[in-house]
Amino acid sequence: MQAEIGLIGLGTMGANLALNIAEKGHDIAVFNRTTAKTGTFFETAGDLREKILPCTTIEEFVQAIRPPRPIILMIMAGDPVDEQIDILRPLLSREDIIIDAGNANFRDTIRRTLTLEGTGLQFIGMGVSGGEVGARHGPSIMVGGAEASYKRVEPVLLDIAAQYEGDPCCAWLGENGAGHFVKTIHNGIEYADMQMIAEIYGIMRDGLGMSAKQMAPVFAKWNQGRLDSYLVDITARVLDTEDAETGQPIVDIILDRAGQKGTGRWSAIESQQIGVPATAIEAAVAARSLSALKAEREAAEQAYGRTSPSVERSDAFLRELELALLAGKIAAYAQGFAVMSGASQDYRWNLPLPEIARIWRAGCIIRSQFLTTIATAYDGASAETNLLMVPAFVEMMQETQGALRKVVARAATAGLPVPALSSALSYFDMYRQGRGTANLIQGQRDFFGAHSFERIDKPGAHHGPWGITQL
Repeated sequence: MQAEIGLIGLGTMGANLALNIAEKGHDIAVFNRTTAKTGTFFETAGDLREKILPCTTIEEFVQAIRPPRPIILMIMAGDPVDEQIDILRPLLSREDIIIDAGNANFRDTIRRTLTLEGTGLQFIGMGVSGGEVGARHGPSIMVGGAEASYKRVEPVLLDIAAQYEGDPCCAWLGENGAGHFVKTIHNGIEYADMQMIAEIYGIMRDGLGMSAKQMAPVFAKWNQGRLDSYLVDITARVLDTEDAETGQPIVDIILDRAGQKGTGRWSAIESQQIGVPATAIEAAVAARSLSALKAEREAAEQAYGRTSPSVERSDAFLRELELALLAGKIAAYAQGFAVMSGASQDYRWNLPLPEIARIWRAGCIIRSQFLTTIATAYDGASAETNLLMVPAFVEMMQETQGALRKVVARAATAGLPVPALSSALSYFDMYRQGRGTANLIQGQRDFFGAHSFERIDKPGAHHGPWGITQL
């Protein structure tokens, strides 16, 4: 037999995605540069082996797929993708499709699409979210590329995607890099969401003196309300888990140094490139970078002293923490969707924002109950509308912004770092301020550089009566 689809790269994500495809009834050819890994994968596939064609050479792999061939690359982003494309090109035929399903930079996806134009080969950049469990049982899938190419692989992708109330969490989002860009912003929102949860945890641990076991039921309770989300759910589970070796809460023996693979940083960079602020995402990226400075932070603690629990614990304050987290979460999502709206205009993608919210409702890491509210909100609003101006979110922010303000103020007074929450609050306050302070900045710029400024009482560019000034 010949396979319906192929997959290269049998790491954790690739292996689980291949099993997902096979389980949904599609014959799949698989190849890995390390032949032993291919053999191990096949031998451990159980009953699904009858749907899998393991291949030991790239030539055998290509021939094992029925033309026109769709081939998924689930390999390390960057140069390895270009190298694999170069290896495949002389072996493929017209109308074959190369699908990059890794965490690629969307600019690389645009470049690769342009490189393959005129060759007869098609290219798809596909964002996949959900981690190894999502890959195995149903991820959220964000596709960019020619719509005709997507339509050819759509039956397989719809089958393997996560389902939310019967709707597959998979969609074509636009040309060339659209899918990978949306995945990048997804990860940026994920960074902000995780950082804000960690900041609330920090207030509980260092400000209220709560133990992990005491915090776990609080997060579990929050997960039953409007904070219902995958990240809040797993936070409760992590806090409630004990280390098998020491019997301590496992979170207490995990080193406080977080890594990053680039997508969060890219989202912050791209927001700056298109001039759409994403301050909560930027703060979360910076916080991860600061977390890496473990030795420096320990030295600074010796120099400045350690924060002691100094916030009074009460049910009322825990309620404020819950509302503050909700307000911060809304601001982070508003920023992420605003960045996607800006990029959609710049790159002429016409990103379907309601559809993006819908395909994030299951399978992906930032899935949460209010994504349905976001999808509904954008169904009745322009894509340029900031979520903070949508009536449902105006109401929520009016209810929660006071709590965010109190939590940030108490944390600052106690010396507890809340960079993402405070950035979310500052973004909200600047966004809702009809007359800001940039008029002074414009005056300064004109003073030292004659950059000119606009006036409130007449049109055109103007200069102040500064005269010649010695610096």
